Amino acid sequence: MHTARFTLDPAFTVGEVNPRLFGSFVEHLGRCVYTGVFEPGHPTADDQGLRRDVLALVRELGVTAVRYPGGNFVSGYRWEDSVGPAENRPRRLDLAWHSTETNRFGLSEYIDFLRKIGPQAEPMMAVNLGTRGVAEALELQEYANHPEGTALSDLRVSHGDKDPFGIRLWCLGNEMDGPWQTGHKTAEEYGRLAAETARAMRQLDPGVELVACGSSSQSMPTFAEWEATVLKETYDLVDYISLHAYYWPEDGDLDSFLASAVDMESFIDNVVATADHVGARLKSKKKINLSFDEWNVWYLPEWEARAKTFEQHDWPEAPRLLEDNYSVTDAVVFGSLLIALLRHADRVTVACLAQLVNVIAPIMTEPGGPAWRQTTFFPFAQAAKHGRGRVLDVRVDSPTYETRKYGDTDLLHATAVRGEDGTVTVFAVNRSRTGELPLEVALNGLDLSSVVEHSALADADPDARNTLDDPERVTPHTVDGTTLQDGTLTTVLEPLSWNVIRLA
Repeated sequence: MHTARFTLDPAFTVGEVNPRLFGSFVEHLGRCVYTGVFEPGHPTADDQGLRRDVLALVRELGVTAVRYPGGNFVSGYRWEDSVGPAENRPRRLDLAWHSTETNRFGLSEYIDFLRKIGPQAEPMMAVNLGTRGVAEALELQEYANHPEGTALSDLRVSHGDKDPFGIRLWCLGNEMDGPWQTGHKTAEEYGRLAAETARAMRQLDPGVELVACGSSSQSMPTFAEWEATVLKETYDLVDYISLHAYYWPEDGDLDSFLASAVDMESFIDNVVATADHVGARLKSKKKINLSFDEWNVWYLPEWEARAKTFEQHDWPEAPRLLEDNYSVTDAVVFGSLLIALLRHADRVTVACLAQLVNVIAPIMTEPGGPAWRQTTFFPFAQAAKHGRGRVLDVRVDSPTYETRKYGDTDLLHATAVRGEDGTVTVFAVNRSRTGELPLEVALNGLDLSSVVEHSALADADPDARNTLDDPERVTPHTVDGTTLQDGTLTTVLEPLSWNVIRLA
């Protein structure tokens, strides 16, 4: 096998990592909320019904911004249902996921959850622009953020929340181009509504940060045209345009699945180009950043097949939906997607792993029982912990392999982050399913002399996964033999592996 190589030099960087890159997503979908983060009566539940075992894992995961309450759910969301005494909140039919929403977990509980994660956890609130509009968005903003002295802020105080929630980051709807979305709109309709909402929310608070809906995926027939139309209306009023992407092995094509980040990086580059084109046409010096606020491995065809079997008269509470059980292969792809986000840290300044618990999630729970880490937990936790600082420009010289979707593709996918203390962490994936990959990294202008750690997630069984019965079947392990000598890092990456190499 030929050796893969790249060079690191502090003079060549991409950008600073925004902590919001390690965000996640809590939607009222399946068991993400109920028996996920919130389960009164569970042996670990606190006085507010939050599972302490889940809180501990969320802290370990290193999550920052948490997007809420959806997702598709938000397009039928009535924020008033989610406040006040829980016993008085109405039960509603949720059209998005064909479930009954009890509203026992609402806005106050969400803020309480964030505060218990820690100060790094920031709210990212979505407003309903599907079935509602400007007035309801303003009412929610006033209830959540105004100190006191108005009807809605005083209502919040009367509900037991004297301090404002301080929500700075807001999503203007969700996937509004999707025919599946309640109240979905054309680009012209949505662009005008988003602009009106943004303008009004800035009247209430000029300091809010706003995310306009981009295309639901790069495969949408209106992709790029949608972004251009929406940004033409909203360019001076919003801060971000959103991206959503999910990946799975199509028709069993594992080689293309392992190269999913090729598509993700293309998606990012295309949205940046579209946004900058609009900015140029408007003669604006402003740059629109990207909020990749839904991303993950998701076995979507399996969900679509199951959805067709649902009884239309059945509206269950918190059913088991989208509970994908992730393998080592999935975790390697997942890690590669994290690398793609880091490689574009100059423009992707918000990202939300969808979702946080049970629903295509790194954390799983059993009602009344334990919580455990999926294989995807580890790459996220390691990136969130060690991927802080400035991303170095990594351009690999790598052996390639043939893929059905992307043609010749590098076996090595990598990035590196330099911390404020001068240490460097290399994140690398070997996409080969069968062969080791020798790697050499030349270090120029970096005062580094030792390998602190080389951790890998890999397994002789690429389908190995963590389950309720065997929750620690897959964990990262230490790799021996990685050296740093005379300014060159030398190692061998195991087949089908996610690697974290820390240098000091």
